[in-house]
Amino acid sequence: MREKLDEKWSPQQIARHLAREHPNNPRMRACPETIYRGLFAGLLGKREGRLRTGRTRRKRQRRGVVSPNKIKNMTLVHDRPATVNDRETPGDWEGDLIIGRAQRSAIGTLVDRTTRFVRLIHLPHGWKAQPMRDALVSQTADLPPALRRTLTWDQGRELVLHEEIEALSGFRIYFCDPHSPWQRGTNENINGLLRQYFPKGTDLTVHSLRNLTAVARQLNDRPRMVLGDRTPSEIMQDWGIASQFP
Repeated sequence: MREKLDEKWSPQQIARHLAREHPNNPRMRACPETIYRGLFAGLLGKREGRLRTGRTRRKRQRRGVVSPNKIKNMTLVHDRPATVNDRETPGDWEGDLIIGRAQRSAIGTLVDRTTRFVRLIHLPHGWKAQPMRDALVSQTADLPPALRRTLTWDQGRELVLHEEIEALSGFRIYFCDPHSPWQRGTNENINGLLRQYFPKGTDLTVHSLRNLTAVARQLNDRPRMVLGDRTPSEIMQDWGIASQFP
């Protein structure tokens, strides 16, 4: 395990590798949680630089804790149309925020579930409810209506004006259960890739809208294994809509 961590493998990748290498020997396998615990306990060598996120200590877990200030009139992900899970057509997005140093800056991240096409939302005025509403609506207005069907988000207070966002943008917004990032796993994966460009603990206000557009374009032109080594831009082009927006 130490060697794989040195080679920048994630605990999830290591766990899958061990399962393939030792299919008949459970004692030679470990789940991702066990690997994380061993790493943070110092049982797998130095912690610094071993994880892609850069973390050296365990994040506090809040499972089972009721979140205060619940957003009103939420529609949960369980009520999302079944067609969203099929990933057959573009237009169903997952969204989140990447937070900068001292929680003083942020970038909005959107990814289409079918094509893995990325849009980055510039938030020069912060990400409280009103600036977030205005940025989401204005910076997705160039998307064809067919690409603005659903948007899945966590229960962050930045989307407390979700009903106004729906009315102004055409998106139907669905919220994940508390502390359930796997319910928007496509976005979680993209956020991990974006940390190459926007490291944790840095000031994100230095990035202009032009910078964000350039980063998104680079990701959208990168082959993805899940797409059969095609790019998100190519998949969008198959639908005849990639050329209609940046």
